[in-house]
Amino acid sequence: MVLGVAFAFLSAVMGWSEFTEDWISPFGEIFINALKLIAVPLVLFSIIDGVGQLGDPASLGRIGGKALGFYIGTTTIAIFLGLLLANVIQPGTFATDAQITKNRLAFEHWLIEEGKPSPDGEMWSERPELAEAWAAELATEIEIDEEYQEKIANAHAEKERGPLAFIVDMVPSNIFLAFNKSLMLQVIVFALFFGVAIVMMPESSSAAVRPFMSQMTEVFIKMVEIVMAGAPFFVFALMAATLSKLAGDDPQNLIDLFSSFGVYMLLVVAGLALMIVVIYPTLGWFMAGRKHKMSWLTYFKFFMGAIRPAQLLAFSTSSSAATLPVTMDCVHDELKVNEEISQFTLPIGATVNMDGTSLYQAIAVMFLAQFHGLELELSHQAIIVATAVLASIGAAAVPSAGLIMLILVLDSVGLNPAWIAIIFPVDRILDMCRTVVNVTGDATVALVVADSENDWDPS
Repeated sequence: MVLGVAFAFLSAVMGWSEFTEDWISPFGEIFINALKLIAVPLVLFSIIDGVGQLGDPASLGRIGGKALGFYIGTTTIAIFLGLLLANVIQPGTFATDAQITKNRLAFEHWLIEEGKPSPDGEMWSERPELAEAWAAELATEIEIDEEYQEKIANAHAEKERGPLAFIVDMVPSNIFLAFNKSLMLQVIVFALFFGVAIVMMPESSSAAVRPFMSQMTEVFIKMVEIVMAGAPFFVFALMAATLSKLAGDDPQNLIDLFSSFGVYMLLVVAGLALMIVVIYPTLGWFMAGRKHKMSWLTYFKFFMGAIRPAQLLAFSTSSSAATLPVTMDCVHDELKVNEEISQFTLPIGATVNMDGTSLYQAIAVMFLAQFHGLELELSHQAIIVATAVLASIGAAAVPSAGLIMLILVLDSVGLNPAWIAIIFPVDRILDMCRTVVNVTGDATVALVVADSENDWDPS
C-alpha cells in the first residue's frame, strides 16, 4: 500500500501517468473483479448453508431481526456523530468570506430559478453592499454538467417511486439477471428462500443438497485464498492507480486538492476513526466482551487484530462486496463467530450496512451548507438523520447507492443536489476510508448477534 502511494507520486513527478493507467491500473481492476466474481456465489451458497445449519425458520427470523436492528442502530449513531462533529468544527467556514459570499449568491440564483424558498429564510442578495456582486451573478448562466444532471434525475426518480419500492427491488423476478448484475440483496433474498425451503423439507429429501451447499461454500473460500495470494501486488496497483488519476502528471494537483478540502477530509476521517476505534469496540465489549470477563483494552486488541486483514482490503478496494469473502474468513476464524451466524449476517451487512457512508453524508451536507453561508437548524438536521437512515436501508439495490443517497439528503433540506460536484474530486479517497467502517460494522454486528444467541466463545 505504501509502495503504491510512493509510486503514484513518482509517476506524477516523472510524467508516467499514462504508463500507470495503461500498465498498472488494470491489475487493480482484475483484483476487484476476481473478488466480486467470488462474492456473489459465495453469498448464495454460504447463506443457504447457514440457514440449513440453523435448522429452524424461527431462529432465522430472530437472528435476522437482531442483525437489522443493530445495523439500523449503528447507522443512526454514525449520522449523529457526523452531525455533532460538523456542528462543532464547522468545516465549511474555513473558506474565505469572499468565497462563501460568492457561493451563497450562486445558491440564491439557483433558488430563484427553481422557485424555492431559502432554507434559512435569509437572502443575501437583498443586502445593499452585495448589489454589484449580485448583478454579476445574475448575468451568469447556471450550468450543470450533463453527468450530474443524469444522476440527479435518477435520484429524483428513485425518490418518487414510493416508500416500499426498496422491498419490491429485494424480490428478484429473474435470479440469473440478479447474478449477472450483482444485485446482492436480491441474491440474499433468493438464498434465504432457498435455504428455508430446504429446512422445511424432510431430511431424507434434502440429504444430498445440504452437504453440497457446504462443499460449494468451501470451494469458493479456497478460491478467495488463491486470489489473496497475490494481494500485495494487486493492492500496490490499486493505490498507484487511484492516486495517479488524481495527480495526473503534476503532483501539485494532489497538494491543491488536499489544501482545498483539507479540513473537510480530516473531519470525515476523524469521524470514521472514532467509529472504528471507539464506537464499535465499545459496543462489542459492552454487549459481549464483558460477559466473557474481558477488559475493554483486551477486547479492543482482540477485535482489531482479528479483522485487520479485512479492513486493509476494504481500504484498498473501496468495496464491501469485494471484501466480503475475507470478512467472512476473519469473523469465523479469528473472531470465533460460528458459521451459521456469520454466513447469514455478514452478506446482509455488506449489502445494507452503510455506517461509514452515512457519517460521511452527514458531514458532507453540513460542510456544503456552511460552504454556501447556510446555518441549518435542528429541524433540518433531524430531516438529514431521517432521510439518511431511510436511504441507507433502501439504497442497497440501487447503482451508485452512496451518491444517490447524498443527492436525496441534499434535496430533502432544500439544497442544490448539483453540489455533489464540489466534493466529488476527493470522494474516492474518502470512499476507501468509509468502506473500512462499513466492514468493521459488519463484523461487530455479527459478533454481537452471535453472543446474544449464546453462540460466541472467544477462548
